[in-house]
Amino acid sequence: MEQVSQFDFTAFWTTPFFVVGGRTFTVGETGIAFLGLVALMFLVLVIVQWRSSNRKAANEAAALERAREAEDRMAELVKSQNELTGRMQTLSEVFSNRQSDMMRLVNDRLESMTGRIGQSITETTKSTQENLAKLQERLAVIDTAQNNITQLTGKVVELQNILANKQTRGAFGEARMQAIVQDGLPQGAYEFQFTLSNGSRPDAVIHMPNDTPPLVVDAKFPLESYNAIRDAETPERAKIAEQQFRRDVEIHLKAISGKYFIKGETQDTAFMFVPSESIFAEIHEKHESLVQKAHRSRVVIVSPSLLMLSIQVIQSVLKDHRMREQAHLIQGEVARLMEDVGRLDDRVQKLASHFGQAQRDVEQITTSAGKITSRGNRIVDMEFEDPQKIESATSEKRLKVVE
Repeated sequence: MEQVSQFDFTAFWTTPFFVVGGRTFTVGETGIAFLGLVALMFLVLVIVQWRSSNRKAANEAAALERAREAEDRMAELVKSQNELTGRMQTLSEVFSNRQSDMMRLVNDRLESMTGRIGQSITETTKSTQENLAKLQERLAVIDTAQNNITQLTGKVVELQNILANKQTRGAFGEARMQAIVQDGLPQGAYEFQFTLSNGSRPDAVIHMPNDTPPLVVDAKFPLESYNAIRDAETPERAKIAEQQFRRDVEIHLKAISGKYFIKGETQDTAFMFVPSESIFAEIHEKHESLVQKAHRSRVVIVSPSLLMLSIQVIQSVLKDHRMREQAHLIQGEVARLMEDVGRLDDRVQKLASHFGQAQRDVEQITTSAGKITSRGNRIVDMEFEDPQKIESATSEKRLKVVE
């Protein structure tokens, strides 16, 4: 009774019972069909009885037979119903057992999944902590880089402020030109703010060798017009700015050729220094007419790298000139050295003659010493010779020595 009270009839009635022609019939549908069949049989019995009352005695036997058959079928149906009830109870027990097994399996899987999730969460937490530590280190590096960028931004702003002012910008270009000249040439080979005879003061002059006039370098480039081209918001304004830039450069070229070209005092060629390689490249790429105008005006437009190259060439020329000057000095010193060598040769010849005379004197002294020794030996031995023989022998030796 307890099992029946716990049985879920809703799930039981919706349980598939058999399949016919691809159609699945549930237990509830089977029961309803069975009840319909019972009702149909009951209706058949009523009809049979009704017909049998009309047919009376002729059909009573058949009706009774049919009633018995109906009873037998009803008994069979009741028997089938009892069997179906038993089967339904069996199915209920099987479903209950399977439900318990299913719940146990679900609980086991939930526990296993919970353990895996916990382990995964632990590993994820550990990995997250490590990543956070690395992220903190990277943030420290980024913070340092940001500080450096902030400092660099301040310096760029300072440079921008310098370039925004015409006077400071001119001083910046002039300082860069002076640094290139000072690094490439020796002291005395250049002068800054040199005053010419007409009162003009170029930014720098470079003294050339062999008493030739100096080369003038100008560092006042019209950068405002070029910046106006870059800052133009529309093509029309850019075109107007380009026209103004060409006019300003032409005026500056005319000023250089008019103020710094003095016959006999300066070179007939001057340098116009452009403090940016990009501006230099854009002038030669987009403003070829200005370059041709500068050539006709005998003004060479130079960038920092081109000025550095020119300074190196001038340095080589100055070095060659100094070497030529030193060569003349060396030649004079060699001539004087040859005179000293001639005098030394004369003195060596005289010393050689003195050494020959001294050698002859030594030989004579040796001869005299030998005679004295021989005479002394004879005196010791008491051997004396004829004085005339000795005198004649001495005369012969003297003649031999003179010869």
